[in-house]
Amino acid sequence: MKNDIQRIAIVRLSALGDIVNTAVVLQFIHQHFSHAQIDWITEEAFAPLLRSHPLIHQVHTISLKALKRSKSLSELLKTIKYLRSLGEYDIVIDVQGLIKSAIVARLIGKKTHGFDRDSTRESLASLFYRTASHIAYGENIVMRNTFVVADALGFTITKEMIEHKEAIFKHLIKTKSSHAKKEVAFVIGASWESKKYPKERVAEVVKALDAECHIIWGSEAERQDAEWICQYSHAKIAPKMGLEELVAFISEMDLVIGNDTGPTHMAWAQNIPSITLFGPTNERMIFETPQNIAIKSPSKVNILKIDRNDFSIREIAPQSVIELAKGLL
Repeated sequence: MKNDIQRIAIVRLSALGDIVNTAVVLQFIHQHFSHAQIDWITEEAFAPLLRSHPLIHQVHTISLKALKRSKSLSELLKTIKYLRSLGEYDIVIDVQGLIKSAIVARLIGKKTHGFDRDSTRESLASLFYRTASHIAYGENIVMRNTFVVADALGFTITKEMIEHKEAIFKHLIKTKSSHAKKEVAFVIGASWESKKYPKERVAEVVKALDAECHIIWGSEAERQDAEWICQYSHAKIAPKMGLEELVAFISEMDLVIGNDTGPTHMAWAQNIPSITLFGPTNERMIFETPQNIAIKSPSKVNILKIDRNDFSIREIAPQSVIELAKGLL
C-alpha cells in the first residue's frame, strides 16, 4: 500500500483547537510516507497556521461560513468547482466527521475515508465515505484523530508515540530567552461564555504565582478583561498576535493556564506544560500527560448534547489551580 500512496488530502475545516489536535498526525504520516504529498483543506481563518508547516505541501481553503451567510448559488458553484479541480488524490481523509466536512471530502475525490456511522455525532456523514473506521465518539479527541488517519493509511499510532511526539509546530519555535522568573501565559477567551474561567479568579491565581504572567486575548471584550486582570494583579497584557506569532509566544512559556480553547491546546502541541480548565466540556478534549493536566468542574457532561448554559467552571477553586501551577513550575 505504501508505494501506492503519493497524494493525501486531510479535511479538517475548523476550529483552531481541533486543527492543532489533528496536526499531530503529520509527523507520523511522514514517518511512513516520506515521499507523499500531504495537502490540507480548511477554513480560510486557520490557513496561516498551516501554510508554513514543512510537512504540508499545500493548504486549500474554503469559506463555508461566508457561503452560509451569503446564500449565493454562484459562490456555492464556484466552491464546488474549486474542490473538484484539486486533482486526483490517492486518499481523502475526513478527520472532522461532520456532514459538511464529509461532503467536502467527497467533492475532492472518490477515495474517501472517515468515521463509521456509530463513531460520529452526525451519522449521515458516513454515507460519503468509501471506507470508514470505528472508534467510540467518547474516546479522547487526539486518539480519535490519529486513529482515523492511521487506519486509513494502514499503520498504527500508539498512545506512547503521541506521548513522545515532536513539537507539532517546531518550525515556529525561537531560541528561548533567559528570564529571571518563570513565564506563565493565561488564555482567558473561549468560544462560549460558559467555557471561560472568571476574570476575578484568574487575577487571584496570578497574584499567588511568583512568575511573569501574560494575559493572552483575541477579541475586544477579551482585551478589556485582560486589562482588568492586569489592573488587579501583576500580570501584563500580551500583544495582539496572529496565529504563527501566538504559537511562537506560547512556545517560550514555562506554563500555560487556560480554558478549553485553541491557544491552550497549543501548549500541548508545543510540549509546554499546561493546565486546562473544563466546565461544559470535559477532559476528552485534551491529551493528558504528567505536564499537561486537566481540572474539571463538578458538572456531568453529555458529549452528545453539550450544555452551553453549564457555568460550573466558576466552581473551580483558584487554590487548586495555584497548587498545580506551582508544582509544574
